[in-house]
Amino acid sequence: METELLSAWNTVASVLLAILILLAMITVHEFGHYVAGKIFKFKIDEFSIGFGPACVKVHRKKSGELFAIRLFPLGGYCAFHGEDGLEEGDEDAADKAAKEGGEAPAREGQKRGADEPEIFKNDETLLILPPPQAAEERSGDAETTGENAGEERFSQEEKSAAATSPAEQKKRDWNDDGTFTHMKPWKRIIVLVAGALMNYLLALFLIILCFGIYGQNVVELYAVAEGETAYSFCAGDRILEADGRRIYLSSDLARALNGCKTGDEMGFLVSRVQEDGSRKEVQITVRLRGEVSLKNSADFTGVWSALGADIETREDGRYYTVRTAAYRRGFFGTLGDSVVYSFKIAGSIFRVIGELFTGRLGLNVLGGPVTTIRTTASVASQSFRSFLEIAGFIGVNLAVFNLLPIPALDGSKVVFCAIEWARGRPISRKIEAIIHAVGFVLLIGFAILVDVLQFI
Repeated sequence: METELLSAWNTVASVLLAILILLAMITVHEFGHYVAGKIFKFKIDEFSIGFGPACVKVHRKKSGELFAIRLFPLGGYCAFHGEDGLEEGDEDAADKAAKEGGEAPAREGQKRGADEPEIFKNDETLLILPPPQAAEERSGDAETTGENAGEERFSQEEKSAAATSPAEQKKRDWNDDGTFTHMKPWKRIIVLVAGALMNYLLALFLIILCFGIYGQNVVELYAVAEGETAYSFCAGDRILEADGRRIYLSSDLARALNGCKTGDEMGFLVSRVQEDGSRKEVQITVRLRGEVSLKNSADFTGVWSALGADIETREDGRYYTVRTAAYRRGFFGTLGDSVVYSFKIAGSIFRVIGELFTGRLGLNVLGGPVTTIRTTASVASQSFRSFLEIAGFIGVNLAVFNLLPIPALDGSKVVFCAIEWARGRPISRKIEAIIHAVGFVLLIGFAILVDVLQFI
């Protein structure tokens, strides 16, 4: 009974640890948006940790910002003032007028009659132009008098503002008044990217900490199958390079061997145990013992047998005698390897996405929130080193995933900002909001689907 209770408590503690890691990563992501927003003077309505009813609320009177800790610790958000831009009611009409070459509608929703004044609003100045005169009055001195009066009544700047096309008027909406959609597009892009950048920096810090304390993970062959010894690995060899390429992930080693045939020779840099028990980096040549032909990045068929790894029988099956081991380097070597390792993780994400689209990988290799929490809980609870590794891995994943041009993600919003920047006015805010809403629903559905596939 005590054993069962202890096991249940360990499971709960592992799940809570996994949720804590995910919550920390999401909070850091939103904090990146917040810091960048404050730097560029965006108006921020709320910064919340979690979702649902607020457990703790702090309202800053000076800035009008609300800080809250909410009931469900499964996310968070930084809400910018006017972020969806739907309060700009005249936007669609102005865009339509710009496309058709017609006039922008009168402000305040009023229609202008033939004898009513024409109203233009130019930032802080409201201009009211006199109604057009009848045809019979536009002759002789009346025409001259009207022109002179117009020149005296309005400054050159005001006349220029009145003649501004609808498209140019849209450009003037970038008045940097703090409202999200009124800020210059390049500022919005920086604010949107800042969340992913903060995720990456935290992940990089965790990777550096892990490599600095424990060393970098490398592949070790702790037992080698019997056979030719002249061109073979020795038991305990830790593989650092293959064919002149440094190995950071097991998939790096697999790609280096892919396409090789039985009997092919390849150079390796290994960390080998010496007679006195110390280790030394040694350059060796290995004759491969099998053919390697990989279908995708998750396929390791033939890799370990080609390297000559032995096979051991356990209660739950037969396994190659391969494991991960730590390899320490100097301070600058650790920094360099940490940066490259983080880029390798990011590259593997793009590789998996590409293989999904081409059909080389199935959806069963992915996991949604439930699978992520379960895997994170299993790995993070093993040791502090495992905790650092999985936290760094998740951080890089979140950074890359959020920058993908998928509706509802930051990457998609960056694309909309870039389009607005290039064309001088935004795509309809309503259309953009619909695209993001549909994308969000599809993302949730996709996350549920890949989780279900894990249990089928």
